[in-house]
Amino acid sequence: MKKLGFIGGGNMAEALAHGLIQHGVFKPADIIVSDVAAVRRRKLARSLKVATTDDNLEVMREAPAILLAVKPQTIDEVMTELSAALAKPSGKSAARGKLFISIAAGITLARLTAGLGKRARVIRVMPNAPAMVGDGMAAMVRARSASAADESFALKIFRAVGDAVALKDEKHLDAVTALSGSGPAYVYLFAKAMADAAVSEGIPRDLAIRMALKTIRGAEHLMRESKRDAAELIRAVASPGGTTEAALRRFAEHGFSDIVADAIHAASDRSRELGRGIN
Repeated sequence: MKKLGFIGGGNMAEALAHGLIQHGVFKPADIIVSDVAAVRRRKLARSLKVATTDDNLEVMREAPAILLAVKPQTIDEVMTELSAALAKPSGKSAARGKLFISIAAGITLARLTAGLGKRARVIRVMPNAPAMVGDGMAAMVRARSASAADESFALKIFRAVGDAVALKDEKHLDAVTALSGSGPAYVYLFAKAMADAAVSEGIPRDLAIRMALKTIRGAEHLMRESKRDAAELIRAVASPGGTTEAALRRFAEHGFSDIVADAIHAASDRSRELGRGIN
């Protein structure tokens, strides 16, 4: 691909563009971004040296691959604008050569294909916020109109800001949205709760937050590198009659695992609702 376009210039688009430039996948001159907000356009042009515009159709004309980085609530309006241009005689042949990569949560391949037209090659992706610091996790699935080469290209984009996997079955993306898409917020909530409790025990807040974050990061690293499963790692920390066992007992009494499961099911349900256009 000679040029990559972004429709929507929010935080995720900025993170992806930054990662692609930093890793040499694209040069700044090869990226164009549209956004309705002038302040965002100025920020992107200043910080990344990319071309910006308020015209979505300019992005579509300029780039053979277009990343749809708009909110689920506005994507139908954007697709209507794009499909009208693609439906014109001059746009029909161009549609066959356009790759659209959507990161709008919950918006299904069927809805994307219906909105953009059957000629458009479509890939649906669920990234997450840590992409903004180069440590994201994304999962994707391609429509029948998209090729294996298109999928490889999309994987290359999201691996520039973390890790990415391709799935065969789209139905798993709702669970992915609930797990890795929304998951960072659960970790932030847990870290805040740990720090708040430590503050109530007398630890200064800045130190409590520092210790909570380092503990989460260290535990993640150990779990990723260890050959032991989670249950074994828990047992290694929880000595009989010790402090960890006391804490784990209280978690169990309050149904911690059930609360997490209920939260992920709720997020999955909401992803499915967004896919059906329920706002």
